[in-house]
Amino acid sequence: MPDLRVRALQLLTRRDHSRAELKSKLAGEAESAEQLDAVLDTLETERLLCDQRYASQRVIARARRYGNGRLKQELRHNGVSDEDIAVALPEGGDETERCQMVWSRKFGELPKTPEERAKQMRFLQYRGFSGEAIRQTMRRAMRGAEE
Repeated sequence: MPDLRVRALQLLTRRDHSRAELKSKLAGEAESAEQLDAVLDTLETERLLCDQRYASQRVIARARRYGNGRLKQELRHNGVSDEDIAVALPEGGDETERCQMVWSRKFGELPKTPEERAKQMRFLQYRGFSGEAIRQTMRRAMRGAEE
């Protein structure tokens, strides 16, 4: 058990992990599932392992490039609960503003054809931005070009 705890702490010193992520990384090194759960419970009690903190840090780190949909999907994939995701998402800032920044960095100019417009919108959709954030970004770009 001490070896498992040491390994868990080594992983946690590099970066925060979700409980599910840490559990999968340590599963091969544990003698039993009960032993692994006991180590993880102890780490949570000592506040060294926290899904909410992990979610917040992940959102802050990746919000510049991705929309809320993509962030939610990644966090769910890593075993974070919907409640923790809901608390963490606002820390990424306004999704429409982030969408505008991503669009400006990637394209910077209005599409000249409907095909180009669709391509730009698909790109933003792939990045996980909501349909509303994409529409507002494209509207702002159109208004900016008219001025």
